[in-house]
Amino acid sequence: MLIEHRGRRPVVPESAHVAPSATLCGAVVLGEGARVLHGAVLTAEDGEIRVGENTVVMENALVRGRARHPAVIGDAVLIGPHAHVNGATVEDEVFVATGASPFPGSVAGAGAELRINSVLHVNSKLAPGTVLPIGWIAAGDPARLFAPGQHDELWEVQRELDFPGTVYGVSRDTPMRDIMARQSAYYGTHRDDRVLDADDADGTDAAD
Repeated sequence: MLIEHRGRRPVVPESAHVAPSATLCGAVVLGEGARVLHGAVLTAEDGEIRVGENTVVMENALVRGRARHPAVIGDAVLIGPHAHVNGATVEDEVFVATGASPFPGSVAGAGAELRINSVLHVNSKLAPGTVLPIGWIAAGDPARLFAPGQHDELWEVQRELDFPGTVYGVSRDTPMRDIMARQSAYYGTHRDDRVLDADDADGTDAAD
């Protein structure tokens, strides 16, 4: 399904393929030979998503682009099932395994491997070729690797990365009720989305 959002349409070259049950919403640009498989969602909120050549986004993955943090995925990348790429840069030939999550402002360097259920934290940079083990967390610039049980050590690095400010644009002490009022308004723009039919889905962006 292709959806116009905030006046922007997905761009899908003839050589790419989007499964019938996948969703591309807004300013999503696929590269030549890209594949988006069943159930995957690529949603460009107020930013962009760019997917490189011969990159495969597998079943039920989520890719989200934001104005301050577009999602930029390089060439020959695998985004595994149930992965969550949120406002991150994923360089060429990166392997993002099942359930892995690169967060806003993060960069996975070329040839890196984010293994099953691993996390690349906000504003963190994983060096090219680095292997992030199953369930581990990478945090910092340059990123340090933390096992799941190293909460105290991780927090010493993580608290300086400003997750609430990066993701929600608020301070850490902002009440949840206020955060969610902002989020409700932000995602409320989808009420004006328009599902594109075959005649609309011509591979051009509405903003062009």
